[in-house]
Amino acid sequence: MTQKMIEDIKLIRERMKQAHDRQKSYANLKRNEVEFQAGDKVFVKNAPHKHVMSFGRKGKLALRYIGAFEVLENIGKVAYRLALPLSMEQVHNVFHVSLLCKYIYDPSHVLQAEEVNLKEKLIYEVRPVQILERKIKEFRNKSIPLVKVLWRNHKVEEATWEVKQDMRDRYLELFA
Repeated sequence: MTQKMIEDIKLIRERMKQAHDRQKSYANLKRNEVEFQAGDKVFVKNAPHKHVMSFGRKGKLALRYIGAFEVLENIGKVAYRLALPLSMEQVHNVFHVSLLCKYIYDPSHVLQAEEVNLKEKLIYEVRPVQILERKIKEFRNKSIPLVKVLWRNHKVEEATWEVKQDMRDRYLELFA
């Protein structure tokens, strides 16, 4: 009886080890070991968590990354101190490696530091620049007029379709 119990325990341990190794292999597929040196340029993830407003609007108009900022020093294995501009002095300048993305230098790429006017709660207002297109979305029993809006500090590829009446109510100057 003791021999049977020992064999069962060995079998259970073996299966647990296999399950642990399988889970570890899944986790390692998603892990990206990244290290930065002082002087490297990095982008900072805009909103570290879903549904959190960080440096801008959440949702479809939110920038994914802002920067490029220079790494000043390593703090431990996974944290880095960044050189942030004076306009972002309210933001703590130490970030976890998971919030950073390496900037790969390209001589043809010219970085222009955008002036970001942060309000007290670290948000900035995105304003529309112009209407690029108009269309009508047809449903079974109603039609909704839409406009494609180009937003300030965003590229043409990032323009979004908005309901015409909502845009007219908020930004009448676009329709003049």
